[in-house]
Amino acid sequence: MIDSRKHVLHAIAYIGLLACSASGNEVLFEEGIEYAQPGGESLQLNMARPAGDQVDTPRRPAVICIHGGGFVGGDRSAWNDFTKRLARDGYVAITISYRLSPKHQWPAHIHDCRAAIRWLRANAERYRIDPDRIGAMGTSAGGHLAQFLAVTNGVAEFRGDHTHLDQRSDITCIAAWSQASDFTREFGIWDQAPDVFPKILGAKLSVETRRRYVRASPLFWATPACAPSLIIHGTEDKEVLFAQSVWMYERLRSAEVDTRLLPIAGGGHSLAGAHREQAERATLKFFNRVLMQFE
Repeated sequence: MIDSRKHVLHAIAYIGLLACSASGNEVLFEEGIEYAQPGGESLQLNMARPAGDQVDTPRRPAVICIHGGGFVGGDRSAWNDFTKRLARDGYVAITISYRLSPKHQWPAHIHDCRAAIRWLRANAERYRIDPDRIGAMGTSAGGHLAQFLAVTNGVAEFRGDHTHLDQRSDITCIAAWSQASDFTREFGIWDQAPDVFPKILGAKLSVETRRRYVRASPLFWATPACAPSLIIHGTEDKEVLFAQSVWMYERLRSAEVDTRLLPIAGGGHSLAGAHREQAERATLKFFNRVLMQFE
């Protein structure tokens, strides 16, 4: 638990960071930074951070953004603008590439996300990151991965075997948009699901393979040890049903986890326009509360 003195110090630092941001809003943005090389495959990230940091700049919280794409596609650049928005609010923010199916099967995707967390900790001094305040967020497949990070802190099976293994890979909190929490149940009208999931998990869902699907579903890993979670989902999502997030929220609440559910009224699977702005504002507010300890 964060003591009151640390809470005050973080709040003071946060106010200072906002003042610097408001005066210039300058952000450093770098693309194509390699963070891992599993099996010789280069995995890269883009980073946004406040400009002007010095060696005595207070350590900042960091956020990892994870793209969607059904585990078989997508691109880290989808989160470039939001990483810059996070940086203007005082965060070090990265958006990562990770290994995709069918070339790579589960759990390679989550192993890479854990590797990115360790990379941040290994480079905490260089980028003025507080290693005890690292959050993650994502949408669709990225939302699933963010939620899976939250529910499997400390589970060795999902730690992976590459990149800065001397560093911790636990996450402080997450925001999951449009996630699938249970791979064994109905998604909606995403007619590609029966064809895509064998590419991710190696087999179609059956009595014999159900355990494999269960172990890749965040819903079944919920315990009181789960990291604080913000769950966001459009009520009119036809690809991944809104119910998927309701199930996750109810399971986490039953485990007495700090969790919040934000239904986006009328929102579809890919939140856009006013729906996306609503999700981004809520995500920033959540990270400010948990990572900045600033209501």
